[in-house]
Amino acid sequence: MPELLSREEVPVEVDFYGFALQDFDDAQVPSLFPEGWEQGPYLTSLPGRLDFTSGGHTHTATLVIEVWDTEPSAPSGNWEESALGEITCTSGKLEARGVAGGPMPEPITLSESGAGIWKVRAVSSGREEVKTKAHHGVPEGVERYVLQFWPRS
Repeated sequence: MPELLSREEVPVEVDFYGFALQDFDDAQVPSLFPEGWEQGPYLTSLPGRLDFTSGGHTHTATLVIEVWDTEPSAPSGNWEESALGEITCTSGKLEARGVAGGPMPEPITLSESGAGIWKVRAVSSGREEVKTKAHHGVPEGVERYVLQFWPRS
């Protein structure tokens, strides 16, 4: 049975409809975000990073990060998008980055032991609602992401 190792909830600043998670050791990322990013698929896996396309232009989304020992069941709920991806993370930590806003101040820890290849399941809700609300202001917490990470076997 899969065991939940850690769970954290953090805000992520979304701008120009996107954000990314990339290896905290950016020397290990061949192409730093937003290089090569374009609004498109919900989730794109690139070496050392995961790029996301959001439902809204500029807003603060809620990002829930779960780290599991093996592949968990998909989170229950009504999700507007879902995707699977993979990331090689040499530092064991990720940083969230906006398209223009740069990195968020605190890293997200996947593993204290460092390097690993991680599978990720991403689901999100609030995409349609934030699409409308972002035209009239800078909404907070409307769009929600749950990202489940587990080691690739």
